[in-house]
Parts: sequence; C-alpha cells; structure tokens
Amino acid sequence: MKLKPLNDRVLVKRLEVEEKTAGGIYIPDSAKEKPLKGEIVAAGPGKLDEDGKRVAMTVKVGDTVLFAKYAGTEVAIDGEETLVMREDDILAIVE
Repeated sequence: MKLKPLNDRVLVKRLEVEEKTAGGIYIPDSAKEKPLKGEIVAAGPGKLDEDGKRVAMTVKVGDTVLFAKYAGTEVAIDGEETLVMREDDILAIVE
C-alpha cells in the first residue's frame, strides 16, 4: 500500500533504539520506550495560509527528526508500524 500525506502531515518510520546502555547493560523489551526519533518516509505539500497560498514544508523525505512522545497516529503499512503526524509535532531535524 502506498500512502501520501495531505497538507502539512508527514509519514514517519520510527528508528530502532539501542538494546543496551552505554555501560553494557541490556534493556529488556518490557522496559523499552518507543523511540522518539524517526525518518520522514513521505511528506505532504504543505498547509494553506489565510490567503490560500501553499506554505512549503520545512522537512523533506529522508530527514531524521525528533518528535513529541505522544505525537501522531500509528498506522500499519504492509506490516510496518509508521506514524502520521503534523509538521508542528516535529521538534527538531537531526543533522
């Protein structure tokens, strides 16, 4: 299935988090939190301003981003968990 976000929404694939700490201790699955870092898989064209003009998106496909803990809506596409969220829910672009 192919998904194309509308307006200022983006499709984000969560990036895997390390399974052990810097000290070498492995973290069990029950103690892991979902990662707050992901890669933009698809992006909409941008939202419309008050005059009806399209405002371009700040992020683009391929960017690695940080997002809010409860941001977006989880969607399964071809068995893979992704998030659909507004550009406003993205906190930063990781360079």
